[in-house]
Amino acid sequence: MSASPDLSAIHPGLTGAAELTVAPEHTAARVGSGEIAVLATPVMINLIEAAALAACEHLLPPGYQSLGIHLDVKHTAATPVGMRVMAAAEVVAVEGRTVAFRVEARDEREAIGGGIHSRVIVNVARFDQRVQRKLG
Repeated sequence: MSASPDLSAIHPGLTGAAELTVAPEHTAARVGSGEIAVLATPVMINLIEAAALAACEHLLPPGYQSLGIHLDVKHTAATPVGMRVMAAAEVVAVEGRTVAFRVEARDEREAIGGGIHSRVIVNVARFDQRVQRKLG
């Protein structure tokens, strides 16, 4: 068993952000999560994950990445096509290889969602070997 990665650079208080302008391809009607042309919940979740990545991915040792393992978020307000959406993530805890975030998404008018998100740090080569074994 190899040593655990050095994650000392990742600590509570780190933040990350991501944003997009809602386009037709980001709507519930397009991604199959509904029939209305507003920001799809899966797209909001993707933006939240991008914010979490922005908070810590650049601090990981070479050969390591984080993978999303838990999301508990609410999508509380609709955002129309053409409006900008911003997501923010803040590291709230680091336990072993798991990093927990408080996340929020807002459009230009109001908060549209938020909750908690967790990611686990993995060695990419070892992770890929496990995935490939599933095929074999």
